[in-house]
This record gives sequence, C-alpha cells and structure tokens, in this order.
Amino acid sequence: MSGQGIATDARTSAGSAIHGLYAITPELENTAELLRLVAAALRGGASVVQYRAKQADAELRREQAAALNALCRQFAVPLIINDDWLLALAVGAAGVHVGANDGEPQAVRAALGPGRILGVSCYNRLELAERVIGVADYVAFGSVFPSATKPDAVRAELELFREGRRRGWRTVAIGGIDQANARSVIEAGADAVAVISAVFGAEDVEVAARGISGFFATGRSSPV
Repeated sequence: MSGQGIATDARTSAGSAIHGLYAITPELENTAELLRLVAAALRGGASVVQYRAKQADAELRREQAAALNALCRQFAVPLIINDDWLLALAVGAAGVHVGANDGEPQAVRAALGPGRILGVSCYNRLELAERVIGVADYVAFGSVFPSATKPDAVRAELELFREGRRRGWRTVAIGGIDQANARSVIEAGADAVAVISAVFGAEDVEVAARGISGFFATGRSSPV
C-alpha cells in the first residue's frame, strides 16, 4: 500500500468518529463550570465536543483545552479544537476545525498529520467543500437556521446535505439547530448536528443533549 493510501485510510478512520450530537462549548471563564456542563452533555449522548473560545487568553485556553481533553477521553469522545491547530497538538486533542480565515486546510493537514481529525467550515459553498474534502475528514455547512451565535451568517440549504450524502462526504450541520428542527437536518443527510445554545443554554443540559442525540438512534445510520 502506498503512503498516500495509508494516510487516506487513517483519515477515513478518524472521520468516522464524527457522527451524532456535536456539542460546541459556550464561552466561559470558569473552567470548573465549563467541565460540569460538558460532562452533562456527554452523559446525554454527545459524541463529539468542540472547544470554542474566542475571548479567552492563551493561558486559559490551554488550561480549558487540556481539562476538556481529559474529560472527553473518559467518555471515549473526540475533542476538536476550534481554529487553533497548535493548541490541538499541544494538548493531544483528537483534531481541529478551521474556518475561512484559519489557514489553508492543506497546510493544517500537513501540520496535524493523518491520524487527527480535520474539519472545515464550508458555509453554503459546495465548491469549497469539493476543494477541501480530499484533506478534510468532514465539512460543515451552515447556518442551516437563524442563529443567535452568528445572526449574520449565510444560510445553508438542506440540499447541501443531500448532495454530500450522494457524494459520500461526512457532513456536519451547524446554526440554529435545536430539538424542534434537528430531525429534518439528519433526514436530509447530515452525519452530525453541531449545537451550542440548544444544549448548553438549556436548564437541564443532560436532558437537552439526550433529546437531540436520540434522533440519531432512529435516524439514518452512519455510513460504513
């Protein structure tokens, strides 16, 4: 088997972990509270966690990322770091997610190596997904619905997930997803739904996570 084949197999294996409820952390300075909330989401069935902290300084980001990585390992769930591949490598996280301004996916892949997960935001652009899918393990489309986190985000139609499914891509839906609309996105073809406020803004985080993760037990199965 060629070196390229080995790398492709490793990415395929890594990307298979991206399925189900993809919980994105809220911005919190209190690390203990952050861990409490994420633990509740994990107990509720979150199968991927992304650490997203746009306002924290480098020291706090390192502290929180390391603590979350240890927690996620207890649940055998991958931790993805938003934007910062250096931080992902420093704490031994499972992977990184990058957007349009976070570096070329090819360069990030080279830095990560083949064994870690790389996700790329493709917004509502099918052509962007076509360009990055060779190096990315999954592509994210959104905002699927109006989002309080990013109210000005472009809207991504459900047809993107249908097309991704036809092409055999692993896709993540993000933006305004909650228990009322998650099923429609899953049925359209999304492998995972990324959620912030519908889980972490709920009165009972574990119950909220279970409500969304439960759709995957009755929805389409993860591709082999």
